[in-house]
Amino acid sequence: MKLLSSDKSLGGEIVGLDISKKLTHDQVNFINESWNERLVLVFKKQNLDDPKLINFSKNFGELDPPGPNPYGITFLPEFPEINVISNVKNEQGAPIGNLGDGEAVWHADMTYLELPPKAGILYALEVPENQGNTHFANMTLAYSDLSDDIKKKIDGKILIHDSAHNSAGILRKGYSEVDNPTETPGARHPMVIKDISTNKKLLFLGRRPHAYIVGLEIEESENLLDEIWKHATQEKYTWTQKWEKGDLLMWKNLNVLHKRDAFDPNTRRIMHRTQLKGEMAITA
Repeated sequence: MKLLSSDKSLGGEIVGLDISKKLTHDQVNFINESWNERLVLVFKKQNLDDPKLINFSKNFGELDPPGPNPYGITFLPEFPEINVISNVKNEQGAPIGNLGDGEAVWHADMTYLELPPKAGILYALEVPENQGNTHFANMTLAYSDLSDDIKKKIDGKILIHDSAHNSAGILRKGYSEVDNPTETPGARHPMVIKDISTNKKLLFLGRRPHAYIVGLEIEESENLLDEIWKHATQEKYTWTQKWEKGDLLMWKNLNVLHKRDAFDPNTRRIMHRTQLKGEMAITA
């Protein structure tokens, strides 16, 4: 077992490990150390059923249930810890999963909660070839490279994280559209937080649409957020996962942003996903 680091600012592949089997204490420690270093890890050519996906995930923390979806249903009632990410529909024409085939914009998962999940784990059951790539951006490096002027502007500032829409921009069940960003529903978090493992500062942005920096005029908030998002998602901070069947990907949800490319709606994409419960309140 070893870590193959990418030549980008984050991302790495763990090779020589069958994660369908029970992991040893040393193996879990190695994965955690690699994860703290690279923020995003991939295990290729794995063969997992849902119980094995759950068992693997539990090595790294308590599982968190999926967030609400636009359909207001549980996709896998027998495994409520698992979220299904898919564009496939069943024989009755109902979706078997969430997010469809469209683009998912840059975001971190469920940061609209007071205690967001600390990590996501995503396993590929069916994927279209060379489509639907997932991109990640390193928020520690993005913060480090900010100008001193912007660092001063956001020091101590609180950001509203929208709870009304999912990462594909679809309104969640039970919510209504809000035009004024100061009225956006969702948790309020510091824009700059610290990694509890490394004590390094990082940007904590959630997602761009409907966000608002508390206390600023709307135009000032919009302009500053646009500038920060443009900076934070530069290619030099990013790494791309090009999916193949059997890939398992795990990422530090508070440390990175991620987004997904759209793909051909006539192809099939089925992913099963778990997430790890947050361990402490978000603090600066």
